[in-house]
Amino acid sequence: MLPKNRRPTHPGEILRYEFLEPLNLSQQQLADAIGVTRVRINEIILGKRSITPDTAFRLAKFFNTTPDFWIGLQNSVDLWDALQSYKREYERINPIANEVV
Repeated sequence: MLPKNRRPTHPGEILRYEFLEPLNLSQQQLADAIGVTRVRINEIILGKRSITPDTAFRLAKFFNTTPDFWIGLQNSVDLWDALQSYKREYERINPIANEVV
């Protein structure tokens, strides 16, 4: 369920504050360990880049989580952003049960 009054936490913040900092890992160390660039990790942490399925698998393997965890975090942000961007358009759509066919 999406929060009503705020954007969900971006997976980059979770990565930084729940994984990298407690483990005292640098962005470069993580990038090297999972085979991506430091720029990619930095852009995710800054919220400028999304978690892709490829990144989700890499993070899941390294941190012993699941790809679904990372994709779920990203999905929440993406859904929130879409809702905020197109809210008025969505409100104009009537469910089929209310339409006369």
